[in-house]
Amino acid sequence: MAAENTALGYEQARDELIEVVRRLEAGGTSLEESLALWERGEELAAVCRRWLEGARARLDSAIAAREETGEGREGGDA
Repeated sequence: MAAENTALGYEQARDELIEVVRRLEAGGTSLEESLALWERGEELAAVCRRWLEGARARLDSAIAAREETGEGREGGDA
């Protein structure tokens, strides 16, 4: 599943994670199925976390570059 996870976009992983959580909260699954769902949820959460960390790094880099060039100093925070 690792190769499958790398191909997932943030929205895909988030949507699947929401469905996994919904199924777990609804109950009615066997112990084995619940464990499989939980494991899949952990994988999906890790995919989402990597996407968010990457987005944060890109934003931090863009903000730092903007500050280095002096952009954005006039006119406040805009």
